[in-house]
Amino acid sequence: MFRQLAILLLSGAIALLTAAVQAETLNVRLALSDSSPPYQQFSAAFSKALAASKADVAVIESHAGEGTRIDLIVAVGLKAMELAIAKSDAPVLGVMIPRMAYEALLERRPSPQPSRTISAIYLDQPWDRQLNFIHAALPGHKVVGLLYSPDTRIVLPRLPRGMSINAQSVLSTETLFNTLENILDNSDVLLVTPDNEIYSSSNVRNILLTSYRHKVPLIGISQAYVNAGALCAIFSTPEQIAGQTGEAIVSFARNRRLAEPQYPESFSIGLNQHVARSLGIVLDSPEAIRERMNKAGEGRQ
Repeated sequence: MFRQLAILLLSGAIALLTAAVQAETLNVRLALSDSSPPYQQFSAAFSKALAASKADVAVIESHAGEGTRIDLIVAVGLKAMELAIAKSDAPVLGVMIPRMAYEALLERRPSPQPSRTISAIYLDQPWDRQLNFIHAALPGHKVVGLLYSPDTRIVLPRLPRGMSINAQSVLSTETLFNTLENILDNSDVLLVTPDNEIYSSSNVRNILLTSYRHKVPLIGISQAYVNAGALCAIFSTPEQIAGQTGEAIVSFARNRRLAEPQYPESFSIGLNQHVARSLGIVLDSPEAIRERMNKAGEGRQ
């Protein structure tokens, strides 16, 4: 009887201690890779999301003193995540980071710490969502061209009926445009991936012009691509990712655990009707395209 009572008392003490720890204000350091508009938009939306949640979370500025307790770092962009992992032992949630870059970062860490919590909310869309988007927006375009770097791992889901992938590796910068020409000659659309080695700022304009010359529409990964001349794009805005990040922080405040790396839940659709008319393509409204995606099983709001 005494032993059972002792166990009950010990269990109660542990429960009270755990509750006390969880009741403490969660100190979150928000680290931005730079001060460019997308990161500033994320920061503003993140603050609003946390305020709306009414969670006991304090956002600590990056320049706060060394003695400040940091429970979690939200690193926005790859540069911020690299610094967070290198300079701190706190758990890190990286956001607005391509999946490929996140996985490469974890692989090249000099001294992995298995017990350390690191996770991410990716910038890019899942493959099935991208392919369903193309199928819904351009049902007559069956062959999807894809350029990728040699070290990229691409695992595609089951393709929508009648769709095929024409994927080719770009071995070097010198071979990029020869490979692009070959892809465009044998594809109905060109799907951009968040690969900075291929779609660098110095290459994007020429890739857009080359695809336009071949009358092969380019499917972008942001509104900026649509503005620059892509036919359309499916992407998650900084505000949408900030909302999902806020939910992840509220969950972490409750149980001190980060979820596994995940894709964005919400997404937007951008269309360039001027490019569509120039290519002789009729595009439905974003709402109609999303409805067709919903019917295919991938069209969350």
